[in-house]
Amino acid sequence: MSEVRLNAYHIMWLFVFFDLPVVTKKERKLASQFRKNLMKDGFVMLQYSVYIRHCASYESQAVHIKRVKTIVPETGMVSILSVTDKQYGEIVNYWGKEKKKKTPIAPLQLELF
Repeated sequence: MSEVRLNAYHIMWLFVFFDLPVVTKKERKLASQFRKNLMKDGFVMLQYSVYIRHCASYESQAVHIKRVKTIVPETGMVSILSVTDKQYGEIVNYWGKEKKKKTPIAPLQLELF
């Protein structure tokens, strides 16, 4: 019996990048529906037009790519990038400093005469 070992080269991550038109009400609705369908399929938002999903195997990856293809709107651009878990681990993120929140000034009490 052969043993299948999962490693960082068999586990996959799918990135879906998209630029959809949102000028008309119908286009906004289609773009919103596309994002909702991605989330129903297990994708999470990385940035506004970038969604990501973990896939445990090549087979799982193929299923999710096929699902994304079926929900792509007629207009706009959608790209799918597949990377191995090993490659995903090489991502370097830089986060800017958080803006300091202004502390609210306590309201002055009014004295009644």
